[in-house]
Amino acid sequence: MIKFIPLGGASDIGASCFYLNINNTGILLDCGIDPRKKGKESLPYFSLIKNEPLDFVFISHAHQDHIGALPFLVQEFPHVIIYSTYQTKEIAEIVLHNAVNILAQENIDQNELRNYTHEEIDLLVKSIRDIDYKKEILLEGFAHNSNEKIKITFLDAGHILGSASIKIEFENEIIIYSGDINLSNQSLMVGAELNDYGKATTLILETTYGATDSSQLGNWLSESNRFAKLANKILHNDGSILVPVFALGKTQEILSTIFSLIEKKKITDTNIYTGGVSKEISNVYDRNRYIVNYDKKDLVLRNIPQTNFNEIEDLTYFNKNNGIILASSGMILKNTPSFRFTKYWLNQKKFAIFIVGYIDETAPGYVISKAQKNDSILFDDEPKKVQCTIERFYFSAHSKREELIEIVNKLNPEKIILVHGNDEAKNWIGEKILSINSKRKVYSAENFKEIVLM
Repeated sequence: MIKFIPLGGASDIGASCFYLNINNTGILLDCGIDPRKKGKESLPYFSLIKNEPLDFVFISHAHQDHIGALPFLVQEFPHVIIYSTYQTKEIAEIVLHNAVNILAQENIDQNELRNYTHEEIDLLVKSIRDIDYKKEILLEGFAHNSNEKIKITFLDAGHILGSASIKIEFENEIIIYSGDINLSNQSLMVGAELNDYGKATTLILETTYGATDSSQLGNWLSESNRFAKLANKILHNDGSILVPVFALGKTQEILSTIFSLIEKKKITDTNIYTGGVSKEISNVYDRNRYIVNYDKKDLVLRNIPQTNFNEIEDLTYFNKNNGIILASSGMILKNTPSFRFTKYWLNQKKFAIFIVGYIDETAPGYVISKAQKNDSILFDDEPKKVQCTIERFYFSAHSKREELIEIVNKLNPEKIILVHGNDEAKNWIGEKILSINSKRKVYSAENFKEIVLM
């Protein structure tokens, strides 16, 4: 018997965590937090599997919504064995240690949820078993009730450094979990190669951009040129540009893009400001650029001239020393540098905020992404008049919806489980799949609701 239970992330972007029971071997696909929530509310619903076997966790990549709950999981399931790519393991050490510092600043009821320590993260990271792309491993859980073992393969998903889709083969069933997948090339990461995936009987598919008209998204080159044109308008007028970015992935891709545009004289030579853990993560990118499927292998991110914005306390500094500031979080969450900068930027007529990635509708950054100059908005529970310029760009690390359909057609599964997207996104993808082949079974996953696959 094979059953699938979403513990989080079924109909949302956050707390991705999907349970598979394969003949009494228990597997978790990802173990993330919801960064918009606090305390126990931010975690997957682990209590759903308290009476189920749990032997292995396979981590698709190191974004917090896919890995951030691991330290809490091992508090409850200390003997679970964790697998990821080597690059994800390297980045996990950085982001999980950083999360310790963030959690220490939050007033979480320790009776409800015990925060973890740096020492616990050291032990956790050491315990992660890294696996190379395309290398097959055979596994079975403690109570596995079949003579046939389960075959696991990690495949490059093209999303960020170390990201993987996970292929699970048992008897006649081939399950592929897409993770966050991108078929298109970015500035650094090369898109996933579907020829490596083979066929699937069941596909667990992300749907992040399922509700987004792809004509809005453009491509990396066209968006880069538009970015350059609008950036020059601000910079030539002595303004500074805030680019809210995720510390992992988006920072490195946008930093590479901006530097390339400056080198090609498409953007005027200007200061670039970065800070926080993004520099440590960029070092991991640099170390692995010859190991993974990576463009611009000769570019060393740490050699790009950058100023640490954490050393700047007085934000009027940016009025006299204009430039481009890459600051996390990408969704402008409270208590982050991008949130602090945004509050100042909104009052600066010469400044601009460039939104370059996905922002959830419930995040503080969403209202910014929809605003225009001179609009009146509510930000941080205060009425604000937007005096800066706001521009929206689409530098996507996720597949467009047509590419998601391409994945389905190429892998040709009998069953598709749609996750990691809102209802509108999953509805569009589901209807499109069935319009092509009505014999396929399409499930719109719901948190806590079991699906029997075999």
